[in-house]
Amino acid sequence: MLSTIPAQTGDWNIISGSIIVTVNELINKFIYKTKNIDKLLILKLINNIKVGIIYGLFVDAFKLGS
Repeated sequence: MLSTIPAQTGDWNIISGSIIVTVNELINKFIYKTKNIDKLLILKLINNIKVGIIYGLFVDAFKLGS
C-alpha cells in the first residue's frame, strides 16, 4: 500500500519503490549496527514497522502477479 500512494498515474512506481528500499536498508544498517538492541524499545518498534512494510509489499506483489 505504501508504494501505491504516489502511483495514481503510474509514473512513480520505480521511484517510490527505490525510496522504500533505500529507507529500509538505512534502517537495517542503523538497527543491526547497534549492539544493545534489546534495551531500546524504539528500535524494536521501528524494526517491526519495517518488517510490516516489506510484508505488505510482498502481499501487493502477489496480488498483482495472480
